[in-house]
Amino acid sequence: MDSNVLIAFLFTALAGLSTGIGSAIAFFANRTNTKFLAGSLGFSAGVMIYVSFVELLAGANADLIDSLGSEASGNWAAAFAFFAGMAFIAVIDKLVPEVENPHEVKTVEDMNDATADPTVRKEMASFRDRVRGETRVRTGGGNTASRRLMRTGYVTALVIAIHNFPEGLATFMSTIEDASVGFSIAIAIAIHNIPEGIAVSVPIYYATGDKKKAFTFSFLSGLTEPLGAIVGYMVLRNFMTPTLQGLVLAAVAGIMVFISLDELLPSAERYGEHHLSIYGAVFGMAVMAISLLLLA
Repeated sequence: MDSNVLIAFLFTALAGLSTGIGSAIAFFANRTNTKFLAGSLGFSAGVMIYVSFVELLAGANADLIDSLGSEASGNWAAAFAFFAGMAFIAVIDKLVPEVENPHEVKTVEDMNDATADPTVRKEMASFRDRVRGETRVRTGGGNTASRRLMRTGYVTALVIAIHNFPEGLATFMSTIEDASVGFSIAIAIAIHNIPEGIAVSVPIYYATGDKKKAFTFSFLSGLTEPLGAIVGYMVLRNFMTPTLQGLVLAAVAGIMVFISLDELLPSAERYGEHHLSIYGAVFGMAVMAISLLLLA
């Protein structure tokens, strides 16, 4: 179990810190490769959906039938936990303000502001005008705008942390159950976090005007995933029973399916490459199916 925990933590950390890759792309690339992002997000969704239904939910269902001693009880418990996981991540998503949502699609063009969407450019310009106006307001305690921007940074970091906790727990618990499955999920989450890194960097850059700070916040936001994994594990390990493990895995399946349907596929669509996102999803499912068959 100790070696599994270490491997699970490493997989979760690598998946979370891939936000730094997206942040680097935002600062150093000239254009957003929308085809790559659409296909990659679709691939991630395919992997997560297939693993959730074929491996995690099916395994949780079997475990719950064994632990509860009744097929009907096991089936009902698995279904309840699956939709409870969906409800959990849906509530978190609902609590995240739309403006602060790290899964809102942003592009490198938004950062450069040269070819950004007119609506985005207008919103950003309006925000910068408000910031410039605030810099003229000073009190004995210092620059009001600086203090407000600092609070904005803290709020953004908190929002990202809350939003990424369930993803970290999903990767971690999946790896504890099966390292090979956990590795596949970690790769899917890592791909998913690359455009998230872009999405985090862009608004923070416009709030502070500091690329270094935006990169730092984006990179460190990924730490909330292994943190979420560790917190979840520390809370659950003292109470872990076969029944609870089955419920957690079913809930993790629900979390990942919801992320795929609510974030990954819609994000891929918004990058403007409908067919690539679908082909990516099918390819992701096929790769996952072959991997599971070869490992069986």
